[in-house]
Amino acid sequence: MRTLVIGDIHGGLRALHQVIERANVTQNDTLIFLGDYVDGWSQAPQVIDYLIALKSTNNCVFIRGNHDELLLHWLKDGKDNELWYEHGGEATALAYEEVDKVRKQLHIDFLLSLEDYYLDEKNRLFVHAGFTNMNGIRYEYFAKAFYWDRTLWETALSLNPTLKPNDLLYPKRLTLYNEIYIGHTPVTRINKTVPVQKACVWNIDTGAAFKGPLTIMDVDTKSFWQSEPLNQLYFGEKGRN
Repeated sequence: MRTLVIGDIHGGLRALHQVIERANVTQNDTLIFLGDYVDGWSQAPQVIDYLIALKSTNNCVFIRGNHDELLLHWLKDGKDNELWYEHGGEATALAYEEVDKVRKQLHIDFLLSLEDYYLDEKNRLFVHAGFTNMNGIRYEYFAKAFYWDRTLWETALSLNPTLKPNDLLYPKRLTLYNEIYIGHTPVTRINKTVPVQKACVWNIDTGAAFKGPLTIMDVDTKSFWQSEPLNQLYFGEKGRN
């Protein structure tokens, strides 16, 4: 049985189909989704439908992303957010014009069920964005940090490679877990399109919201499979700019 982690999907159902097929996923695999299932490409409702169905056949963990939280506010409370529209929400809102009330309620229930993080028996942490408390996830004061924080990844990126975990200046946050798997901040920002490891942090967001591929990775072997770039799968759409 494998444990597979999946990066930010951003409404790209075609890419999700590709990585599931290319990784030869079976019902024996555990699937951990890092969040941001929506906003960017035109199939956000279909992605959520697919994930709901997948939960009935596979052992799945669904982490909450910031875009999922924004969609929940819009679906549940009718809360408009101009910045959300500008960062992928417009495509999602347009797609939901074709979704009836019953299906919307199923999606609301799914979004409400998302987890802030998942910590496995091997002390591997899976979280959409990060955490800010130096003592770890259970001491985090503000739950929104789990799906909005960028400082964990920025700290890992900027870490002096000569420092060791037992050094006085080594960031305590990077010593608490054997491995940390995140999305949220695409590695395309550092001109990469494959998973990137810095210290104990693995970033699996390979830019599917933009012009990068979607990635699924085996957390034990570090083998990974990718879709085609999303702008090629959704030719004629802009995704997130």
